[in-house]
Amino acid sequence: MKELLDRLGSYNIFNYLLPGVVFAAIAGSLTDYSFIQDDVLIGAFVYYFLGMIISRIGSILIEPILKKIRFVKFSSYQDYISASKKDELIPTLSEANNMYRTLASLFLCLLMLKGYEMMASKLAFFKEWEVGILVIFLFVLFLMSYRKQTAYISKRVQHNLSRD
Repeated sequence: MKELLDRLGSYNIFNYLLPGVVFAAIAGSLTDYSFIQDDVLIGAFVYYFLGMIISRIGSILIEPILKKIRFVKFSSYQDYISASKKDELIPTLSEANNMYRTLASLFLCLLMLKGYEMMASKLAFFKEWEVGILVIFLFVLFLMSYRKQTAYISKRVQHNLSRD
């Protein structure tokens, strides 16, 4: 287990594993849903996956909304790349920034889970189609995440090609 944690790196621990563990712990107290795993290895993967979902919700839903209402303002990606080469602290600050967004998403997800639980108790449709709704939601979420990541990669490629 220690070797697995060593390989993950701080970004994955603080943006995926930690939020997943916190979500599982609080969700069990806040709702009737239980995500706590008895097996440590299975738990690590479940919590990591939960954290990944929480992180993606932050990236795909919360970030664009906060940009749109001008709560946050981003520098251009090219400026970020250039400045990161001059100031090694910028990627660390960006990692912390992503962690804060993920923690905000964590609490939103807890509220959404509680809201879903309340709706499912009143509307049988939600309870009957729970797995289907989850699969469709995750499919769309990770499809949008794939598109966003592809755009970042393309920007990075273009930035590096323009320097040649």
